[in-house]
Amino acid sequence: MRKTVHALIAAVGVATLAPSARAQESVAQFYKGKTLTILVSNGVGGGFDTYARFIARFLGPHIPGNPQVVVQNIEGAGGVVGTNWIAAIGAKDGTVLGAVHPAALLEPLLGDKNKVRYDPAKLQYIGNANSDVFVCVARADAPAKTFAETFDKQITVGAAGDAASLRDMPTLLNNVLGAKLKIVMGYNGSRAIQIAVERGEIDGQCGVAWSGIASVHPDWFSSGLVKPLVQEAVVTYPALDKMGVPRSVDFAKTEEQRKALELGYSIETIGRPYLMAAEVPRDRVEAMRKAFAETLASPDLLAEAKKIQLDIQPMSGEDTQRFVARVYDTPPAVVAATRKALRPEN
Repeated sequence: MRKTVHALIAAVGVATLAPSARAQESVAQFYKGKTLTILVSNGVGGGFDTYARFIARFLGPHIPGNPQVVVQNIEGAGGVVGTNWIAAIGAKDGTVLGAVHPAALLEPLLGDKNKVRYDPAKLQYIGNANSDVFVCVARADAPAKTFAETFDKQITVGAAGDAASLRDMPTLLNNVLGAKLKIVMGYNGSRAIQIAVERGEIDGQCGVAWSGIASVHPDWFSSGLVKPLVQEAVVTYPALDKMGVPRSVDFAKTEEQRKALELGYSIETIGRPYLMAAEVPRDRVEAMRKAFAETLASPDLLAEAKKIQLDIQPMSGEDTQRFVARVYDTPPAVVAATRKALRPEN
């Protein structure tokens, strides 16, 4: 009798584990010999591209089947073009992993819905590489030496596309707080703007991720050529706090102003999200979430990231999914006020 019970328990255990094991085997069979493309929605050489290429070096061995991992870029409209491609054009079988600008996830809520071919709440989030803080940075010889001075002295900042944080963030500062930031449009991405800053053609840029610009241009800040003026964020960055860089939300004079800024900055919590199209099979999404988490926790990656000063603060795919859903539950009145504040003509 006892042997029969033990045999039954063992059989139940095998039956319980079998679906998971079969799913793992199925995922491994799918990815074996294939190529996973990390599609970056920003240009080559910027912070998002730097992170994606860095993660790509370590990701493959953690994915069942060990596919080759390559990186491609489709930039435009602050990440919207690339995110559209992932959602509407790219393969839906799990061979495309998007590394998108978080501003693209706010576009349907705060921007032009006609440009968007995706529902951020339906995309499947694999994880987030780090929470970020957007900053305004300016040359040391700019007319305004502090953010407080930008209410009286105009500085010029470069921007790329209508949907980009490089345009949206300074627009918020102008329309909500009354800063005097002259936004010069038409640059082909962050790298082109940064070259213009180095040449002295413009004073700086706003809405740029601190972790990205600090890793790409550490010489700017160590030499004193460029300095951060303000943190465009709700949760601040410790290194910037030590430098005495203020938060823009602390300059708000009303609760309405504060809430508009906070919604505009909300997506920074997932500063570097990685996602897949809504149609990708669930077992492959789960496998990729696990692989992404393992990759960002691996000692080799963390040691290399520390060496090159790349900030890693991962968030799970599940938590990223829930956060995006909460953002889209924002009260309509707050959404309307923030949308108005993002109009350049205000």
